[in-house]
Amino acid sequence: MELESSDALARATRRIRDKPALRAFYNDTYAKFAACVARCPPGGTVLELGSGGGFLRDVLPEVVTSDVLPYPGIEHVVDATRMAFGDGALRAILLLNVFHHIRDCGAFLREAIRCLVPGGRVFMVDQYPGWLSTPIYRHVHHEGFAPDAPAWEFASTGPLSDANGALAWIVFERDRERFTREFRELELARYQPHTPLMYWLSGGLKWWSLVPGFGVGAMGRLDRALARVSPQLCSFVDVELVRR
Repeated sequence: MELESSDALARATRRIRDKPALRAFYNDTYAKFAACVARCPPGGTVLELGSGGGFLRDVLPEVVTSDVLPYPGIEHVVDATRMAFGDGALRAILLLNVFHHIRDCGAFLREAIRCLVPGGRVFMVDQYPGWLSTPIYRHVHHEGFAPDAPAWEFASTGPLSDANGALAWIVFERDRERFTREFRELELARYQPHTPLMYWLSGGLKWWSLVPGFGVGAMGRLDRALARVSPQLCSFVDVELVRR
């Protein structure tokens, strides 16, 4: 599948909306985004990076959608490392499964500092290398995954085809001291692993799903119970940053 084609985006959009378990994952994420925006100062733009086939505007009508490619329905084409917004123009930057695609995440974090108002926030949901998810990310998932990478940057030949799925864990857990030292203007307000199984059993963006609509609630309760047992069972992580 050509990940960067309009046809691939259309398929992803249909699956996100039509698969109950996958839609529940997105709804949970969007509820977190909305709560984050409510914690931000008034005024300024709410920007979603990597909007793709999602439906955040159904939940947050004021959000400005963007992606790195000019997909249908996207308001702006935005490079996260060189955002075309003025200093202090944004009050929130929201990302779902996008951070691990940013080949120079340090440049993105510097841009977030520049573009956010004081008290503005970044909220991202990204991949987490837990006990269950690591074999999937390493051997089954189509994207790159290198938790032992010494550098935050990685070579990229395409905006969606290359990635390091362990990047959020590397920056905000493994290398947290470096992050704190180099990005003093950003406070790490939240780092919370979650969702051990729901996403995988939903089939993600593939055609199949093992969770029928009537099983979504029970699956969500099981996921929350497993996450309480140990964060190492989790597959995704919430990261919330506040501009000092």
